[in-house]
Amino acid sequence: MTNRTVFYVSDGTGITAETFGNSILAQFALRPRHVRRPFIDTVDKADKVVSEINQTAEAEGLRPIVFITLAKDEVREILKDGRCKGMVMDMFAAFVEPLEHELGMKSNHRVGRFSDAAKSQEYNERIEAINFSLAHDDGQSAKNLEAADVILVGVSRCGKTPTSLYLAMQHGIKAANYPLIPEDFERGQLPGALAPHRRKCFGLTIDPDRLCQIRNERRPGSRYAAIENCRYEVREAETMMKRAGISWLSSTHKSIEEIATTILRDIRPDRLIY
Repeated sequence: MTNRTVFYVSDGTGITAETFGNSILAQFALRPRHVRRPFIDTVDKADKVVSEINQTAEAEGLRPIVFITLAKDEVREILKDGRCKGMVMDMFAAFVEPLEHELGMKSNHRVGRFSDAAKSQEYNERIEAINFSLAHDDGQSAKNLEAADVILVGVSRCGKTPTSLYLAMQHGIKAANYPLIPEDFERGQLPGALAPHRRKCFGLTIDPDRLCQIRNERRPGSRYAAIENCRYEVREAETMMKRAGISWLSSTHKSIEEIATTILRDIRPDRLIY
């Protein structure tokens, strides 16, 4: 089913509303059209969004699903006063208001999740982690690896780079990644730059057929992408990681979020506590 539209309406970036909404919708066999409308922080902007939602409802003949994170009462009310033809899911009403009652205090109803980001130590650490991960992507640099929180190892195109950047962006983890290449397999040991940091290493592997598919999209018909070479590299990489005592998992059927959480659990469990 693809003819259902989902709106994410927020007075901030909309990331919170979209993340929450996607988690809920993942429970259904649904492939909706996503529409994010960020920075809806005035009545006029809210009116325009309601008009867009109503036009979508008329065009599709179905109520759009609308997830909202709006702090201002007067803005939120525009979406909830009956004029909107969408099914409105209000995160403030669902979570913030019950918590106000339970905690015996009013929330600050602050508009925008990142309004004080530049003053946040966590934010600055996250930027530093992103810069570190970019500088240490795909073995570009072996300098300062002692500062890494984790070093991802595995064959080319097994998911090291997106996982490294996700760890940096979402968790402030300084994640380097280092490819295992045929020369390493011929020597039968980890690259020399990794040896002093073996305890920080975490391995990624992948099904050879899937690896072949991915590599053929990049270099079709090459030896690099040939199924025989993919099988060889995956087999040798797994053998090397086992011999070195490096924990590893397959990225074939796992999301970046699942991979990152497993790495945090095994390498930096302290980052799962805030």
